Amino acid sequence: MSKAKGKAKQVKGKIKEGAGGAMDDQRMQAEGRAEQVTGKAEEITSKTSGKVKKTTGTS
Repeated sequence: MSKAKGKAKQVKGKIKEGAGGAMDDQRMQAEGRAEQVTGKAEEITSKTSGKVKKTTGTS
């Protein structure tokens, strides 16, 4: 997973959470928050993976 895809998932989740709030849909809000967390985890994993590759010299 790339850093950009993780960030995109966070943005999508934020939009979904906001839409859920506007429509008073708690399930949609929860799904949006979950997508944001997943996106953040993917972004961190991508950053960490890149650092490990630089440190070990693997590609």
